[in-house]
Amino acid sequence: MIDIDHLPGGAAAQPAIGGGPDLLPRQPKSVEDTGLERSLIVELIAKDMSIAGKTHLSGLTGALRLPINVLREALDFMVKEQLAEVAWRGASDVDVQYRLTAAGKQRAAVCLERCAYVGPAPVTLEAYRAMAERQRQRQRVGAADVAAVFDDDDFDPGVLEQIGAAMHSGRSLFLYGPPGGGKSTLAGKLGALLPGMVALPHAVLVGQEIIALYDPALHLPPAPPYALQARQAQERRSGDARWTLCQRPVLRVGAELCPEMLALRHDGYSGSYQAPLHLKANHGMLVIDDLGRQRIAANELLQRYMQPLDAGLDQLTLRGGHKFSVPFDVLLVFATNLAPQSLLDASFLRRLGYKIHVGPLGARGYAALFRRQCRAASLACDDAVVRHLLERLHGASGRPLLASYPHELLGRVADFAGCAGLAPSLTVAALEQAWNSMFAACDMPAPGLAGDLCETIQ
Repeated sequence: MIDIDHLPGGAAAQPAIGGGPDLLPRQPKSVEDTGLERSLIVELIAKDMSIAGKTHLSGLTGALRLPINVLREALDFMVKEQLAEVAWRGASDVDVQYRLTAAGKQRAAVCLERCAYVGPAPVTLEAYRAMAERQRQRQRVGAADVAAVFDDDDFDPGVLEQIGAAMHSGRSLFLYGPPGGGKSTLAGKLGALLPGMVALPHAVLVGQEIIALYDPALHLPPAPPYALQARQAQERRSGDARWTLCQRPVLRVGAELCPEMLALRHDGYSGSYQAPLHLKANHGMLVIDDLGRQRIAANELLQRYMQPLDAGLDQLTLRGGHKFSVPFDVLLVFATNLAPQSLLDASFLRRLGYKIHVGPLGARGYAALFRRQCRAASLACDDAVVRHLLERLHGASGRPLLASYPHELLGRVADFAGCAGLAPSLTVAALEQAWNSMFAACDMPAPGLAGDLCETIQ
């Protein structure tokens, strides 16, 4: 068991994330406190200076995310070993510029050839494990939280009750239903139910290998009401700058998912590793949309994740075969247009936490959604148009009241008007024209799961 009170790398026991002023691990005071070998810090400094040239001490602090005391300790060693020299010194102790010597440039070239990674110093694997345990998702979602997030939606109340129970439990979700029923919209909003913020390292050191973890496109800055608290924590000198505070991540993938994305990927250019999807999504949510369309069988994909999900740990492998474990704290959400029984056998379906059918809306909810989207598009909408849509178009064709239809119809109304050089106007004739352009004349709803589950918009 890891003793986080005496852990190198700074993950000392502190209040839970979001629950106190000290949100980041303590700033290291020396090379030893970082948990890293001095040789690694020297290598990172040499590579950075090789690229940047003459470098100010404050510039190294920003690039490597290490405090001045740690850098000065490593730089003093480099000067002593004639790898670096002071290029300029100002009035204060920190107003110093360094440059590599000829021997230092040769050392940097060798280091860059072996591993071209240049950036924030990594944290140790032990420090990452300790912080991950500290900030596991433990807060519970309630009905009021679900109501607040889905206040402007018209999902069936039964669906939202199931969503609330699933999110409260922290178990996996399996959303299924016809295309256009709103599964993707629903899945996209689930991330708003993840509370608080998390501390994430830029990179993790495993043995002698660096794994890049932080992704600015995925790990977003904390949103209100946590933004001010996070900014204050980052600005404090007492926090370890190798960690950053961000929202709980929500990573979404679809048909592009392939087996290579589930494992560590060695980047030949940088010489470091890129973390797999679920490691980047740790302490957050991984949404796998269009299940059954990936370049990996659904059973194989579920098999890859079921054991880590049960154990809370995942096994990863470096080149050469070295295996190590990392925390697995990910809420898995699967969404599909296909019948569940055609994708997974009974055993896998049983192991999935909550199976939620997202089907057509009721007439009242569909009408409310249509009117709301009319207001968003600045289109006047009278009751006659809504009745025509429900009774004549949907009623006569037998097409289900899918959540995707209103937005698509109104977009086509605007397209036809724009092409004619007119301002969009929502009339029965304009609605008919948009409707007829969406479906082929011979296109009829196909029988399937729940009657209309296999319907496809042409």
